[in-house]
Amino acid sequence: MESPCILVCSIDMATGYCFGCGRTREEIGAWTLYTSDERRAIMATLPARLETVERRPRRETRRTRMARERQDGNA
Repeated sequence: MESPCILVCSIDMATGYCFGCGRTREEIGAWTLYTSDERRAIMATLPARLETVERRPRRETRRTRMARERQDGNA
């Protein structure tokens, strides 16, 4: 099953969208219940949604920490 999840899973309190994927809590919870067409329709809205959220999650994820450490090592 297609999913936009990138394992960040933290909700922006201002917009209600996940920092990682752009879905709402309700959409995340019901994701497996949606049809393929419903999932595709939601996924089409996600890039615009992600433009409205703070780009950094409230906590540092393992992925971002590793990227930062790689960057710091190259500086």
